[in-house]
Amino acid sequence: MQRSRSPFPPRPRSAAFAAALSLVTLSFAISTLAAAAPASTPGQSKFAFAPDTAPAGFTAVAPATLYSDARGYGFEPGAAPGGPAYFSVDLAEGNYDVTVTLGDDKAAASTTVKAELRRLMLENVQTAPGQTVTRRFTVNVRTPRIAAANGIEAGEVRLKAPRETVQEAWAWDRRLTLEFNGSHPAVRNIEIAPAAVPTLFLLGDSTVCDQPGEPYASWGQMLPRFFKPGVAVANHGESGETYRDALARRRTDKILSSLRPGDTVVMQFGHNDQKQIKDGKGGPFTTYKAEIKAHVAAVRARGGVPVIVSPMERRGFDAQGKVLPSLADYAEAARQSARELDVAFIDLNAMSRTLYEALGPEGSKRAFAEPAPGKLDNTHHNAYGSYELAKAIVTGLQAARLPVAAFVVDGFRFDPSRPDPVAAFSVPPSPQVTHERPLGDEANK
Repeated sequence: MQRSRSPFPPRPRSAAFAAALSLVTLSFAISTLAAAAPASTPGQSKFAFAPDTAPAGFTAVAPATLYSDARGYGFEPGAAPGGPAYFSVDLAEGNYDVTVTLGDDKAAASTTVKAELRRLMLENVQTAPGQTVTRRFTVNVRTPRIAAANGIEAGEVRLKAPRETVQEAWAWDRRLTLEFNGSHPAVRNIEIAPAAVPTLFLLGDSTVCDQPGEPYASWGQMLPRFFKPGVAVANHGESGETYRDALARRRTDKILSSLRPGDTVVMQFGHNDQKQIKDGKGGPFTTYKAEIKAHVAAVRARGGVPVIVSPMERRGFDAQGKVLPSLADYAEAARQSARELDVAFIDLNAMSRTLYEALGPEGSKRAFAEPAPGKLDNTHHNAYGSYELAKAIVTGLQAARLPVAAFVVDGFRFDPSRPDPVAAFSVPPSPQVTHERPLGDEANK
């Protein structure tokens, strides 16, 4: 698909920015099928960030090299001097292992890597002057195309324009885009190779999907950070949607066409389903449960592992500091469905209430998006809130003893009654900023 080349307004890359990239060793070398480099596995690419010391088989790329279709790789335009840098490379749809070598010969460095649309992969990797470290993560690249497979007809996901075709286009194009962020990002080498690994599919609403700009974020964007290489997180959620919308827009078909036996499908809806009651088109214990049942049956028929997640609560407190329930019926319907269908269940509704109450009426404000001063969004989260909810999801996967939990990072621990201190949270924000509220749930601002 064609996309706007950047989700934030493009600006010419300045000489000062090119110099800054060299200073932090962000000069790339890439081997692609179109580049003059030794033959390699199809889909494999190699990147070296210090042109003078590029290893054999790596193709040096100057810091000022912008992406072009003919070249098939390059920096995305629009980054401010000294700010985060974005690099894209053409890749076919699929899962890939990405290996990065980090470090600066002359200075201490701190590097955070995000993929595609702000999916957190590596968080604040620290290196001393002269030190190098190697890290690997697994990432999913996808397009709207639906191939005929697993009994699914060919076609395309019905993307929302302009939200998905412009602001969220990086999540759908035939490219891998990497964001290098941090106080002093230092990336020396990158290698990309196809990965025949399990996929953890996500299906949900605005609290799950890849949000395009700060201050909004979702637990789905934070989830990859808590998994080791060897499993890819493929986020098919979208703002404003329900189980019914996922079927109508063929997001469910897209997942089912790509699903391999043993893959996991985590599903969380509820916030927007409440509008169906208002419109007289269903309710939690009727249509909502029926749509859950249909999804579970479809996933199981193709050898997948379905997981039902109850929707997290909105922020609202009574006089005693207890969270006011706004989604209790949908949480109960999800719980009943999981029990009746014998499906793994993550009670994010309960864990979110525990989390918010632990933070308190005032402290919990720092877990939610504030798109304008004094204007708090009590439904949608910021990076910190999403990070904590992602930990709750991981905790639920472990408690359910699902096979995918074997890939959780070593030493993982989380107790929603004892959340991470807000002051200690330091994931650097991406430069994309939006004042547009995510779609749906308009009655609950």
